[in-house]
Amino acid sequence: MGFEKSLILSAAGMKAQGERLRVIAENLANGDSAATTPGGEPYRRKVVTFQNVLDRELDMKLVGVDRVREDKSELPLKYDPTHPGANKDGYVKMPNVNTLIEMMDMREAQRSYEANLNMIEVSKSMLTRTLDLLR
Repeated sequence: MGFEKSLILSAAGMKAQGERLRVIAENLANGDSAATTPGGEPYRRKVVTFQNVLDRELDMKLVGVDRVREDKSELPLKYDPTHPGANKDGYVKMPNVNTLIEMMDMREAQRSYEANLNMIEVSKSMLTRTLDLLR
């Protein structure tokens, strides 16, 4: 694999993980966005799905974001009869966002982003050393 291809491959990984980090940040920001009306739906956690993207010009497979979808897991209920979104029994539907899971996902995405960034730095360093040898 050439220097250019390694840079493009790493940049695609950084772009995909950047999108994942954006979605995780959105989940964390809306983690307390409960339903505002009785029977209403609160914020639902979003999940990023990746896919292989074929770049025919470079003849290589890159990672890309396939889609961002809502997590259809069950919404937890919280007892708060004074909340405007409480049902007749006093329960409010809360978002299905678990802060601990989001933080673990964020850390994983951050590490992957950093690994791709390090790969770019290594490729740049190798290219610089090659040019120095040719002088």
